[in-house]
Amino acid sequence: MVGASAAGLTAAEALRREGFTGGLTLIGDETHPPYDRPPLSKQVLTGARQPSEVALRDEDAIARLQADLRLGCRATGLDTAARVIALADGDRVRYDGMIIATGLRPRRLPFGHELAGVHVLRTLDDALAVRAELATGPRVVVLGAGFLGSETAASARELGLDVTLVDAEPAPMIRQFGPEVAGLLAAAHRDHGVRMRMGRKVSGIEGGNGRVAAVVLDDGTRLAADLVVVAIGSVPAVDWLAGSGVPIGDGVLCDEYCRAGPGVYAAGDVANWPHPGLGARVRLEQRTNAGEQAMAAARNLLAEPGQETPYAPTPFGWTDHYGDKIQLHGWCPPGARTEIVAGHPRERKFVALYRRGDRVVGALGWNSVRALRAYRGHVTAPGHADASGR
Repeated sequence: MVGASAAGLTAAEALRREGFTGGLTLIGDETHPPYDRPPLSKQVLTGARQPSEVALRDEDAIARLQADLRLGCRATGLDTAARVIALADGDRVRYDGMIIATGLRPRRLPFGHELAGVHVLRTLDDALAVRAELATGPRVVVLGAGFLGSETAASARELGLDVTLVDAEPAPMIRQFGPEVAGLLAAAHRDHGVRMRMGRKVSGIEGGNGRVAAVVLDDGTRLAADLVVVAIGSVPAVDWLAGSGVPIGDGVLCDEYCRAGPGVYAAGDVANWPHPGLGARVRLEQRTNAGEQAMAAARNLLAEPGQETPYAPTPFGWTDHYGDKIQLHGWCPPGARTEIVAGHPRERKFVALYRRGDRVVGALGWNSVRALRAYRGHVTAPGHADASGR
């Protein structure tokens, strides 16, 4: 497993459960044992959870895998003919079967990152660095209002900080949830004191004495800032696969069995595969998918030829803002019609269905965990190339 992530660890565990008794190697470029990423922009930032509390398994559970855990080792190349992985420390690891679970790396602006106080948020170390600065009471500007940026803004505001959220889209998380729900999320941010600068792009970041001082928007607005979190999306971590023969594009290009080549599979955020229900390729950046796809890839890696099973999940994702939990089964593709079927938005408790034609393609619950269960079985794939919502 290349990637000591949730997907990488889950794949290792699945291999053992399926009866694999051979050697396992888990390679990760971070020095931390596998940990959960969703809490980073929420409980870790606010201090509600400590680093030890986001570890996915304790030391005993890791030891029971009987795996060679290579932490702080970055994969730099792959020779598929010789079945050898090259590491940054010069070591070379041979494999018979491999599951790529390297995840994502954050996009960066073409300016500003040389300044102190300008951060991305992907790793545990990133989150701890941002948390340390939040403790100083800074004026916070968050660039990007997707899952990560919107959650970061909410966390900073819950700490009582001055927060401004900036995005080129008209509302936060509009690509993920559609305009109606995104409008409700924007209202929640405003109700909690977050200043919104929607429909605006960043044209520059100003500094003084090596530290960030302001963010400049495309309309000339200057936002004073002591801390800037850049959350403008991520790209699959596939650079190390260049020239390997493993097909890459928007991630590792797999078949419907999560297979990218002889003995090579992929799982999690980095995997791009043709979803049988969609009739199109999809790449899901969701914690639930990381685990489910890792198990599917492990089973198919061990399967006899012709016995593999296509991977065809119904996506599931969630986000937390100001104590509210928003969950989504399925998809919210562009142009989907939103219908409230239970509760009411003014009560901050409702279920909404996303429809395309006569099909329910997604079901969203806002503080409605139990009520949402009644609708998730009605969700079917929209069969559209943009169905991933990215």
